[in-house]
Amino acid sequence: MKLYSHPGSCSSAVHLVLHEIGTDFELVKVNLFGDRVLADGRNYNEVNPKGSVPLLELDNGEKITEVTVILQYLADQHPQSGLAPALGSMERVRLQEWLSYLNSDLHMTLGLFFRPELEDALKKMVSERLAHRLAYIDKHLASHDFLLGTTFSIADAYLYIIITWTTMLKMDISQYRNIAACQERIAGRDSVKAMAADLK
Repeated sequence: MKLYSHPGSCSSAVHLVLHEIGTDFELVKVNLFGDRVLADGRNYNEVNPKGSVPLLELDNGEKITEVTVILQYLADQHPQSGLAPALGSMERVRLQEWLSYLNSDLHMTLGLFFRPELEDALKKMVSERLAHRLAYIDKHLASHDFLLGTTFSIADAYLYIIITWTTMLKMDISQYRNIAACQERIAGRDSVKAMAADLK
């Protein structure tokens, strides 16, 4: 299979999870902020008309988009990985709650700071929203090693990548100590080290 990814973007959560499940894949790097021309000469928009990453292309040619969908697909294809609770269980509902929250609230809020045209008044409002979201997650992690409790899941992979954006943006979020501790736990995983090695 192939993963089309812009390193550092949300697609890196899929990159991380592919290493977690230990499956073979080809990493195709997409420069979303450049001409989007791939190594084979095609424009990425020809591969994915949405123009966004990630995109997972299966060996049979099927293509899957949207980060939370791909993460759940991979976890369900490799249940032995323990990266997602069983479909139909209340634990799975909790996972889906976290994936939805990370995608629609944290990802979208923090992502706004990458826009240089963000006006000061709007930036203040967005900063307040971000602080609320981070505080909510931090409070939860005060009594949990990971988002679902003691077990690393696809939601943690997604959270890990989103939080790394604060470093790119030179944001100081050191007051959220439980988030920092969770990030440190995840950073030590073999999958994170393998992902970093792929990008060298």
